[in-house]
Amino acid sequence: MLPCVPCGETLAQRITEEALQWRSGRSRQIRRRPQAPSPRHLRVRSCRPADSRLPTAGPNDHSLLAQHPLELALSAGWQHPGSREPLLLVILGPTASGKTSLSIALAKKFAGEIANCDSVALYSELNSGTAKPTPSERAQVPHHLFDCVNPSEDVTAGEYARQARQVLAEIKARQHLPILVGGTGLYLRALFEGLFPGPQRSEELRARLRQRSEQRGSTYLHRILQRLDPATAAKVHPNDAPKLIRGIEVCLASRQKMSDLWQLGRDPLTGFSILRLGLDPERSLLYERINQRAREMFERGLIEETEHLLQKYGPVRILNSLGYKQAVQLLKGELSREAALASAQQAHRNYAKRQMTWFRREPDVHWLPGYGDDPTIQRQAMDLVDANWQDGLYPPRK
Repeated sequence: MLPCVPCGETLAQRITEEALQWRSGRSRQIRRRPQAPSPRHLRVRSCRPADSRLPTAGPNDHSLLAQHPLELALSAGWQHPGSREPLLLVILGPTASGKTSLSIALAKKFAGEIANCDSVALYSELNSGTAKPTPSERAQVPHHLFDCVNPSEDVTAGEYARQARQVLAEIKARQHLPILVGGTGLYLRALFEGLFPGPQRSEELRARLRQRSEQRGSTYLHRILQRLDPATAAKVHPNDAPKLIRGIEVCLASRQKMSDLWQLGRDPLTGFSILRLGLDPERSLLYERINQRAREMFERGLIEETEHLLQKYGPVRILNSLGYKQAVQLLKGELSREAALASAQQAHRNYAKRQMTWFRREPDVHWLPGYGDDPTIQRQAMDLVDANWQDGLYPPRK
């Protein structure tokens, strides 16, 4: 059971009691009716032309949390007697390091299919401010989990992980090499390490907590979480409102502490032998690439695209992404075009630093000292895949 809020903590008590009463008043109604669908998003789509498209997962009409079980087994598909598990290739690296070029080169040589692991590339209609594969690149090999989420929807790491596991299982069943590509470390961790058995999201409760955060600040939510689950609160920064909201939501919806639920264990990815390749270009040259990429984003219509998205969807959360955030500030008159570009460049450089810090903690990464579009780096990567290849598990190499 959750600890009671001390009477002296009146600030925390009001929101906690109100939320608990709200949950209690709805509990019987929720138990009697079917599980409510969450936002319709994260449909699996192949990005190849229709006449050359390989079979992929069908569209999902409901939230992944509602539709898929917490433990998605990857035992479906073929098994090769006497062999170890088939290969899953993962390409890591900071933004602008050439992950797309390397993934396409490897997919063409090893009969692979590419699955996206970038949180922004999931979204449709966000093009100028992203580095998605071009239509011509997508036509060369099958791509999955690009342009499959509406800009008005949010995708959690858990939802991504469940859908990505489904895609990987289907690629495995086709006896093709799955190639996971992207720079969102949290999504990668959720996919590989699994998830704790938390309750389904409640958008109504989240909206109430966000309103409280706007009125009183995120530190107010942090005090609530400290009373509900001190162990989890100790791990969450007082300014990290999304994590605080999730922590409170889990405690109220499950009537258990989030930290206790974590102790029940998770469901790590099984059914694959994972080969991680990391791109590690020289930092000063990487920063030059990042600055140039940001300039190109502005030149190819980032401001106009952002204005269109604001008019169509309003200030949705995805517009806080790098580049789009600075474009919004420009449109509001808070920054000049030159200042917005400089801010976007700095934000992307800082992001690259954080990515490398995160990926350095990934186990067993084979680091390649260069860019993914460098033929020398591509040959080194192919040699590493060759060394881990198992004849008979895949189609012949080209």
